Amino acid sequence: MEKPIVTALLSYGMSGKVFHAPFLETNKGFELYGVLERNEKKAAFDYPNIKSFSTVSDLLSDETIELVVVNTPNNTHFEYAKQVLEANKHVLIEKPATTTPEEFIELLDLAKTVNRKVFVYHNRRWSSDIMATKDVIKSGKLGEIIEVHLRFDRYRSTIGAKAFKEKPLPSSGIWYDLGSHLIDQAISIFGKPIKNYSYKNSYRENSQVDDFAFMHIEFPKKVNVFITTSMLVADAQAGIIIHGTKGSFIKEFCDEQENQLVNGMSPIDANFGIEKPNKEGKLTYYNNNNELISEIIPSIKGNFNELFNELYQSIRHNKPFSIDNQQIIEQLKLLI
Repeated sequence: MEKPIVTALLSYGMSGKVFHAPFLETNKGFELYGVLERNEKKAAFDYPNIKSFSTVSDLLSDETIELVVVNTPNNTHFEYAKQVLEANKHVLIEKPATTTPEEFIELLDLAKTVNRKVFVYHNRRWSSDIMATKDVIKSGKLGEIIEVHLRFDRYRSTIGAKAFKEKPLPSSGIWYDLGSHLIDQAISIFGKPIKNYSYKNSYRENSQVDDFAFMHIEFPKKVNVFITTSMLVADAQAGIIIHGTKGSFIKEFCDEQENQLVNGMSPIDANFGIEKPNKEGKLTYYNNNNELISEIIPSIKGNFNELFNELYQSIRHNKPFSIDNQQIIEQLKLLI
């Protein structure tokens, strides 16, 4: 493999520690070089050779760095990504990319001017459950798709400590936080939305941001996608339900990669990405003989690392990155 891409993180909170650093450390296409840590220097405990920066300007002035991960609070993504590009570096932005599509388009224009690339981190395209779902749809056993229900729920009745998620700031609330994942998954499967209807509100005591959100999106070929996300679901429902002209598919939202990373499992562990037992999907359909068939669909092994593989190929060899920036623009239109 060619020279690894020298990479730095703008934060070492949960996003940096759980979703980025483990892959940048174990993927041979990258070198986890540096991290911005204004106060506590925590990254060195996990990665003794990492370089710690105290200011954004110091990090961006380091000419060794080729790629910067903007994994800061949502409302800061645009300004930091702009600074990264102006420092002549590629940028990987945590979802949501920006608050508005106009901000994201401005970043794309700037990237073109400085001959650098903008990428958006939507790891859940490589969740075990959504990958299995894509295969079921491609099999044709469901027939023409009529309705799709996607849910991403938690139960957190108290107000969290992270201000950028709980204060009425741009791109705060559950819709930008979890809803962005579901919108991205829907667009990655069904293409450009035609029209939509949405509703969001707050139900937790003293909540200042939306903690429940719903959207109905109409896609080409009369596909209807219903997206729901809530902070007040005590008994999690199926995360994926699909009905077509020939059959139905139901699957729990049960990708294990986040839990495994939180518990310290390495992405190169043989068990990484494998779902727990009895989490298979159920496919029910009528075959060509009009016989009702029921199949248990095991999930594909989840693989967030594929995002980084694509990232490497795009930077080093100008290969396509499947999280297309036009799709991100369409996603942001639905989030605002």
